[in-house]
Amino acid sequence: EGMRVLTDSEGVRAQRKQTLQFILLNHPVDCGICDKAGECMLQDHHYAYNGEPSVSTVPKVRATKYHPLSERIVLDNERCIVCSRCVRFTREVSKSHGLAIQHRGDHSLVRAAEDGAFEADPYSDNVVDICPVGALLSRSFLHKARVWYLQATPSVCPGCARGCTVNLWHRKRDWQLNRLDPGQNTEIARVTPLANPAVNGPWICNKGRDLAAIFERPRAEQALLKGRPVAIGEAVAAARRLIDDAGKPVALVSSWGSNEELAAFKAAAGGRFTCFVKTDHRPAPGEVVQDDILIRADKNPNTAAARRLFGDAPIAFPDGTDLVLVWGEGFDFAQLPRGARVIYLNAYLAPENGHADVFVPISIQTERAGHYTNFEGHTGSFERLFAPKPTVAHAEDVFARLATTVEVA
Repeated sequence: EGMRVLTDSEGVRAQRKQTLQFILLNHPVDCGICDKAGECMLQDHHYAYNGEPSVSTVPKVRATKYHPLSERIVLDNERCIVCSRCVRFTREVSKSHGLAIQHRGDHSLVRAAEDGAFEADPYSDNVVDICPVGALLSRSFLHKARVWYLQATPSVCPGCARGCTVNLWHRKRDWQLNRLDPGQNTEIARVTPLANPAVNGPWICNKGRDLAAIFERPRAEQALLKGRPVAIGEAVAAARRLIDDAGKPVALVSSWGSNEELAAFKAAAGGRFTCFVKTDHRPAPGEVVQDDILIRADKNPNTAAARRLFGDAPIAFPDGTDLVLVWGEGFDFAQLPRGARVIYLNAYLAPENGHADVFVPISIQTERAGHYTNFEGHTGSFERLFAPKPTVAHAEDVFARLATTVEVA
């Protein structure tokens, strides 16, 4: 009782300075080329407590550079300070036991298990985040950009019904590229977890890291009437006429639609259609379908909210169905009723776009703000990263225009 603990006294700072001298004894000065530069804990501590050249006069111990731990991660053993965080992660969190430390002292090396457990670990990329130095490196981000050129925008991973909160890193407006590669200005450079104790804690799975591959597929940017290019206003007006003329219209509602888009469709046309919630995405071959950590079998982010508004009945077309509105991906057009007219809203290039009577290209998650509700009822928000092309519409706006008389653009 009454004991006082000084955590930042001169004596404490001196001990921390000596500890850093020990940690930096063999650490290479790679900051100029290291992907961890700008967010490295060792840099921060050195700046705060040491800030002096090494007192050692002995040559640094050399070790393996860019050792492949898996297809996704490489290891620079010269930078490794053998803190064992990555090893503990595979033992305590992902439970793959995919990493271990070989040998002792100056010869210690982190290595992957020979049974391939780390390669198969669906959470392996988290070790890059928890590495306090630049020893563990993501192949997809290696030498891609300096972190001070990037900004992190909060978002929600749409890869499954868990709805993990994430940061999508993209180029800052002040550091946009003009001549070298302007395409990088509208690309996702990397994805990292955004800690959320109620949903995903501090982790995400590897599929969440690969959101760029999902979002940056070839886009549909042209409205069509039976494959004929038209202005988007003309396409929406044609869709409105089809709805007015329909006797038994059916709508297949996207499980990737945001809460705002679902509510807009419910308000604008939900009473006019017989509505069914469809599955936009299913597990890909080789993908982990479900586990007891984060991954859910439902590979859609907003199924819970969609079913709350439109029910969970299986898709069935009543006799006499003469119009089907298909919103989003994942539906086989061969299952459509014979002779029914089709209004199709989709964001990506697909053969079905030109087969629909009316096709309207819509924006994707990175081009708008909104919310998803996960399978447990937690609602997460996502922000806009990039502006959509002028020929692409927000689904929420399309539904609002379908509910009113539309002037042809």
